[in-house]
Amino acid sequence: MKENVLDVLMYLFENYMNDDIEIDTDEESLRAELQQAGFQAGEISKAFDWLEALARQQSQPDGLALSAVASMRVYTDDEMEKLDAECRGFLLFLEQTGILNHATRELVIDRVMALNEDDIDLEQLKWVILMVLFNQPGGEAAFAWVEDLVFEEAQGSLH
Repeated sequence: MKENVLDVLMYLFENYMNDDIEIDTDEESLRAELQQAGFQAGEISKAFDWLEALARQQSQPDGLALSAVASMRVYTDDEMEKLDAECRGFLLFLEQTGILNHATRELVIDRVMALNEDDIDLEQLKWVILMVLFNQPGGEAAFAWVEDLVFEEAQGSLH
């Protein structure tokens, strides 16, 4: 089974974080369960590291939120290589509609860049956005909007 860090993160999110249940599972038990689900130990460790880095960054003071109101994000070559025009356009759309602010946009980009993927498609980006918005204070409406978008598209539409 060739799974990557994002697959582990998506599995964790779908099975634990999205269920309004309290998780009494310790990290070792969770790691064992993930291995039983077919994920490799290395990818599991990277996923836990990714989540810990996200938690650290979310707990830091939000200096970017006070940045210039009318600013334009210029992507680095590495960011443009990982995030195609469709992904960058989607981030801009979310920022213009108020779903993301400067700080959450930067956190999303940082977490995308931390993934061991050459490039990220739009569906993967939506999952990263969902994970970033999950614990954002006051971001419940934005989270719900992105969650609906992710899960409605995952289920597909019946005509």
